[in-house]
Amino acid sequence: MKGDAGMSLATAYLGLTLSHPVVAAASPLSASVEGIVRLADAGAAAVVMASVYEEQIAAQELAEAALWSAGQESHAEMGAYFAPQAQARVLDGRLNTLRRAAERAGVPVIASLNGCTDEGWLDFARQMEQAGASAIELNFSHIATDITQSAHAVEAEYADVVRRVCAGVGIPVSVKLPSTFTAPGHVVRSLLDNGAAGVVLFSRFYGPGLDIAVMEPDERLCLSTPAELNLTLMWLSLLSARLGGSFAAGCGVWSAADVVRCLLAGASVVTTASALLERGPGHIGTLVAGLRAWMHAQGHTSLADFQGRCAARGTPEQARAFVRREYYRLMTLPVERMTVTGA
Repeated sequence: MKGDAGMSLATAYLGLTLSHPVVAAASPLSASVEGIVRLADAGAAAVVMASVYEEQIAAQELAEAALWSAGQESHAEMGAYFAPQAQARVLDGRLNTLRRAAERAGVPVIASLNGCTDEGWLDFARQMEQAGASAIELNFSHIATDITQSAHAVEAEYADVVRRVCAGVGIPVSVKLPSTFTAPGHVVRSLLDNGAAGVVLFSRFYGPGLDIAVMEPDERLCLSTPAELNLTLMWLSLLSARLGGSFAAGCGVWSAADVVRCLLAGASVVTTASALLERGPGHIGTLVAGLRAWMHAQGHTSLADFQGRCAARGTPEQARAFVRREYYRLMTLPVERMTVTGA
């Protein structure tokens, strides 16, 4: 068995060379300069800044414009006071955070953008590039509430946004995808064909529950669980060896064993947020140390020794047969081998 001497955990993601594969995902922890620096100091190989939501920026701009208008009407001199503020982009505060974090973190800072209009996606992405982002993660959270909109139209909308953003910026672009597609593999291939450097599998929809005491939406936020990782592992395995680009695993990474599973399935990196919110940024060191210990025990000196070893290869028919076989195996387990997550 080889020792740790000469062991490398380095990986490539979106054209970036990272010291190891554990990336801090977008979360409240990465909303400020201090938070981003804290995650970097805790050992994150890269940090995804908390998402910029176009609706939030637009709402703030409208509120400021209304305030400026009211000020002009109430007193002539008030216009001179409010005009510079109204003219200044509300986005500047977020861009300043990105700019300062990129200068201080010492690791790549990836901007996260959640847009809702054609202009917003491209305009904000360009400004994030100018502010020093190493890459941009497009965080799609489109919910098809229009029952006349087809799945094909939704997928075409995603591809069009990616094509325009990739053509409009000079830094790598990744896409954080929800799992709610009929054919995720086709969607991922389309996004890569339209310029995306990689994808993150998967994002979560934080839909509210129902509070039956008051008969109103229950807005309490539930963190992810390790059980949610299985879907990601399946699609990583099915796609990583058959498509180019970088693959990041998200949603359910809590332990070093989870990190290893994702790498075996073909991930370039793992992104984690819930575990860090629950256990603190120091948990990054636990994940990295656990990965290193596993590699030592297995005699590996680099990620390349095992990365993608469990990825599905062969024809689509062979991949389909594999998934079907595993589905049948799990569905026919004897009851004594069944477990309840969280029990």
